[in-house]
Amino acid sequence: MESERLIAGRYRLRHVLGRGSMGTVWAAHDEVLRRDVAVKEILRPAGGPDDEDEVLRERTLREARSAAALAHPNLVTLYDVVQVDGDPYVVMELVPSSSLAEVVRQRGPLTDVQGAVVADAVAAALEAAHRAGITHRDVKPGNVLVADDGRVKLTDFGIARNVAEATLTSRGITLGTPAFIAPEVAAGAAVSFAADQWSLGATLFAAMTGQQPYEGANVLQTINQVVHGDVPSASACGALEAVVAGLMVKAPDERTALAEVRRLVRPLLPEPGTDVFPATAATRPVVEVVRPAPVKAPVPPETPLAADPGPLPFAVAHAPTRELTRRPGLSALVALSAAVLFAIGSASGFALTRTVAGAPLLPPPPVEATSPPAVTETPSLLPTTASAAAAKGEQGAEFTIEVGPDWTSFLEQRTNNGLGPSTAVHLVSPNGWYEVTVQRFPDYYERNVIDDYLRLVRSRWAEDQYFGETREPTDPLPPGGKEAAVQYSYRTVERATPLSRGTVSPGPDLRRSRYSRVLPRGDDLWVVEVVVPTEQEETGRSRLFDTIAPTFRVND
Repeated sequence: MESERLIAGRYRLRHVLGRGSMGTVWAAHDEVLRRDVAVKEILRPAGGPDDEDEVLRERTLREARSAAALAHPNLVTLYDVVQVDGDPYVVMELVPSSSLAEVVRQRGPLTDVQGAVVADAVAAALEAAHRAGITHRDVKPGNVLVADDGRVKLTDFGIARNVAEATLTSRGITLGTPAFIAPEVAAGAAVSFAADQWSLGATLFAAMTGQQPYEGANVLQTINQVVHGDVPSASACGALEAVVAGLMVKAPDERTALAEVRRLVRPLLPEPGTDVFPATAATRPVVEVVRPAPVKAPVPPETPLAADPGPLPFAVAHAPTRELTRRPGLSALVALSAAVLFAIGSASGFALTRTVAGAPLLPPPPVEATSPPAVTETPSLLPTTASAAAAKGEQGAEFTIEVGPDWTSFLEQRTNNGLGPSTAVHLVSPNGWYEVTVQRFPDYYERNVIDDYLRLVRSRWAEDQYFGETREPTDPLPPGGKEAAVQYSYRTVERATPLSRGTVSPGPDLRRSRYSRVLPRGDDLWVVEVVVPTEQEETGRSRLFDTIAPTFRVND
């Protein structure tokens, strides 16, 4: 057995609590003060430029400064920051706990009393942060901890910002989690304390119903619903209906103040010492949610979509012979959505290469190109390793697949209308026209088969938006699960909408061809899907799907 590592002469790392692409959280022991702690080890990409290493260190120190400025019983306490061989380690309070996301996933929606306890605790934590001039910027169920002793704590200030600090902008900065991000932030407005109030409302909505407030077929569609769609009804949130409705208001200055949130839930709070989250409590069913009709974002008339997006953004190597490497800037910006002391930096946050602080999250539609998209500096596919994990300590969620250089990655959590949760990792080409999605359904074969997944896909689209489905022979696909793998393709179209208010001329339809491999692996189901413009269906099939899909493998 490997001996326990001692860092800074006092913190002995004992075992891993959670791991992701941004770092590792260790259970550790402080041998000076003789207490258990948690240590967040920041992973520095091997071979990365010195300036990227410096940005990583600055982000870590910013996170530490944010947490160190706060002292509150509903916030995880920061103890120390040390450097080992130039790498930062953050030493935190160890809180034996589960995340609110895991509690809801395992036990179902919260009761009115449980919801009141969570609302009061998180509102109090945010009040303390705002008094210190700090916005959290990523309030969500995965960042709310329910301790084994019943305490509720807000954690992960990895993308927090002090209003007095200069903006740190860089490639791939994370701005929040799509289903919980405030509409004005997604639309590119300045981040204010009111953004945390919206995210608290969205978090309570998810906790009280068992469903996210906004859902889409992909992350960009979710963001579109947040920005342009109506706010979902809070009527399913029980006694917290008024609280959730008051927080989830599109106008930031009209949202219920945090002090008022605490006043509203006070009559629901239990007597001190009450076990609010008993382990023996019966599982509650997911609550039916009334959702507004999906909307499409208006397309500005001065930026028409191209009829043909042009050639593929890179040339594919016919016989890659490189050893698998993890390239900085390419490895998926995906972290374990852990129910641990401290969610690993910016876990499951939404990041785009083109996004900087203050820029809208919804990318503009592609414009008609005057020249073909430039070929990237390395004309070949390159391997990347990412994690599709969704729970603490989850094994078998890491995978490797080859995509083009400089492709951007982001994470999406889906609820899937009764099929159980899944985690989707999206990899998108620099010009936005091509996408590879790797989706994992953990423990899928406890109650489902592949045909259930195929029905789910069809249900995501209206009858006139889904067509051309073709199911192909499965002989060439690798085995590995409880039924034969499936390969199939289909086309979708997103219908045109008016360009702007008062304009009757529609914008162009968006037509996509989608090629999928549905791959059973043990009890899990994996789906590898490549999306290309229908105008490039044949070349997209031969040069992308047929080349990329076979490179997928689950890392044991």
